[in-house]
Amino acid sequence: MTQTQDPAARAIELREQIDLHNHRYYVLDEPSIPDAEYDRLFNELKAIEEAQPDLITPDSPTQRVGGAALSAFGTVAHEVPMLSLGNAFDEQSMRDFDRRVREGLDLPAGDLFGAGEAVEYCCEPKLDGLAVSLLYENGQLVRGATRGDGSTGEDISSNVRTIRNVPLKLRGQGWPAVLEVRGEVFINKAGFEALNERAREAGSKTFANPRNAAAGSLRQLDPNITRARPLEFCCYGIGRVDGELPDSQVGILHQLREWGLSISKELKLAAGVDECLEYYRDIGERRAALGYEIDGVVFKVNKLAYQRELGFRAREPRWAIAHKFPAMEEITELLDVEFQVGRTGAVTPVARLRPVLVAGVTVSNATLHNMDEVARLGLMIGDSVIIRRAGDVIPQVMQVVADMRPADARPVKIPEQCPVCGSDVERTQLIKRGRGRETVSEGAVYRCVGRLTCQAQLKQAIIHFVSRRALDIDGLGEKIVEQLVDTGLVSSPADLYLLTYEQVLALEGFAEISTKNLLGSIQDSKQPTLARFIYALGIPDVGEETAKLLARSLGSLQRISQALPEVLVYLPDVGMEVAHEIHAFFDDEHNQTVIRQLLERGLVLQEEGELNPELAASVSLAEFITRLEIPGVAKTGAERLAASFTSLEAIMQADWLELKRVERFTEKAQTGLRDYFADAQRRERVLQIEQQLKAFGMHWDSPRAAQSEGMPLSGQTWVLTGGLEAFSRDVAKDYLESLGAKVAGSVSAKTHCVVAGPGAGSKLAKAEQLNVPVLDEQGLLDLLKDHGIEP
Repeated sequence: MTQTQDPAARAIELREQIDLHNHRYYVLDEPSIPDAEYDRLFNELKAIEEAQPDLITPDSPTQRVGGAALSAFGTVAHEVPMLSLGNAFDEQSMRDFDRRVREGLDLPAGDLFGAGEAVEYCCEPKLDGLAVSLLYENGQLVRGATRGDGSTGEDISSNVRTIRNVPLKLRGQGWPAVLEVRGEVFINKAGFEALNERAREAGSKTFANPRNAAAGSLRQLDPNITRARPLEFCCYGIGRVDGELPDSQVGILHQLREWGLSISKELKLAAGVDECLEYYRDIGERRAALGYEIDGVVFKVNKLAYQRELGFRAREPRWAIAHKFPAMEEITELLDVEFQVGRTGAVTPVARLRPVLVAGVTVSNATLHNMDEVARLGLMIGDSVIIRRAGDVIPQVMQVVADMRPADARPVKIPEQCPVCGSDVERTQLIKRGRGRETVSEGAVYRCVGRLTCQAQLKQAIIHFVSRRALDIDGLGEKIVEQLVDTGLVSSPADLYLLTYEQVLALEGFAEISTKNLLGSIQDSKQPTLARFIYALGIPDVGEETAKLLARSLGSLQRISQALPEVLVYLPDVGMEVAHEIHAFFDDEHNQTVIRQLLERGLVLQEEGELNPELAASVSLAEFITRLEIPGVAKTGAERLAASFTSLEAIMQADWLELKRVERFTEKAQTGLRDYFADAQRRERVLQIEQQLKAFGMHWDSPRAAQSEGMPLSGQTWVLTGGLEAFSRDVAKDYLESLGAKVAGSVSAKTHCVVAGPGAGSKLAKAEQLNVPVLDEQGLLDLLKDHGIEP
């Protein structure tokens, strides 16, 4: 080929040729020139750009070479959350998923006369790498980000530009003005082995597995290091899109491939769950022969209209699932059992193992859960044990190979004193409550009684307190927390708000800017929502969702901290054991001191308010009596008592004659009732519970109107269906709930209104059939605006 003499024109020609060869090599796996010829073209382009820097373009192949190292990664807020997937571990779980999908779409079910309508699924292997997002604007790569927590990730733009099969500019034409591509960055098996071989030759630390190698490579502050790692990108979907794309999952992936992005060569369509299971078995049989690590198969409903119809749960889509492969197992020797102390003081046994390779990962430690598990296994130090990576992630001791037990095997004993602080270690007690009685038995967990005087508990409590989903104090990693505790600067979460510039600057690894950043982040954390604050406190058995429930239901820290267990159980999904944990936490004098100090030191809780309108006057007298579990008085008897007497006090004071007048109220029930309230302590407790229900506004005599004031949609049930453009359906749900509405998943005659976006299907049809009012997205926006909400 005759070379163009003009440098600018020649540079354009070289870029086009190199991009074509990159596409053939990395995406099509069909290289058309030798490596030496590719290097010649690349070096020629590089020489032209060095001679005339004004000819360099952002999408030039030479710009994959990293620049100066970064001091830190910036953050990226995902406009469309990068959600995780639900898991299936067996055939029945997959069939259950398919059933839920068909039910959610109101598709005909199978019967004696037919198999019903099959859903078409997009199938692809689940790569064991790191999820990333690539943002293209007008075809140009402008940003790369990690998944992070799904809402916020790290800006790794400089590093993704070094990955050879990530196009800096999309090929072809017709791409949307804004296109967010999502996929997995990984290292194949051959690249991983070569990377570790180079590390061994250099005397450096080797990587445990390809996933860790990929994640570590992407998070290098120096992109030149990332460039030297054999990273690859495989896209599996999209996020934000401003423009038109095909109307199916597979169609979108094929279009992305046309624009130069790599997709899985194992991509396939399956009609129905049986073909999905066949695909899963096929990939499983070929797993070891694949050139990359996978830990399962991902199935997604193919039609985008169906995806929009099915929507999302709190953290995962209803239209996709990961069918994980069974864990791989190996035999190794148990060298010792050590004990770790967690945030709640739980003393947990950890197996120290002779290192063994399991499912591509070198395992030297494994969880033993608790001493009951040690006893169940019959485990002794020195045993040969079978190790499994549960879900291909967490190493777990599965069984003891008893025939291989050595003569000098030693029993595993729980320490009497905490291995960290020396405080006593006590076995927990399980209290089973029912019918007004408590039965105490030994629990499986042992706890250090040192609480926050134990540095292990204190460190873990603070790490939890500052974590992203709690107070979100950036810059307080584990090592910094350890320094703060070890130096005595922090002895409770409240002490974080007393830290001075001089104290932080004196810590290892801190300079002027990092000190100011940390103190700024601590200052920024002083206005948490009530839900985040409750979660940050680390109440045993209270996760993020329970914290949100408490905040949304009771509305204030005062009500939550004062709530009796018998009142907390009136909240949905709060059982008696969790209720007692919550009450015990707030009843603890030390915890009260820490909370008081946090508020005194500047924390101002946001989103505090009134009791949720749905709880206002929600407890009936009959339900109250039923929940007391009075011997002989079941639900029907409680309803008859409530119908015969006007108040709890009247029931408590009723004599034999008054009780006999209650229709079909048995003598056994009468005796049980009178004996129950004959106990002065029990009677006082019941009155205490009733008094709190009155104070909270949950009592049967509480005025509903007063609680519902300012909640215009109180008592109404709404349903969301189809897609929304202004915001997600989860955000729409939050807005409607903030106005007092209950948002349901299905349409019935009791539904007040349906919001139907593009792609609405069976729910819209049912609403029209039942004459339920329907709003489009603009109608919803107008409604929100009328009530002072402007998204």
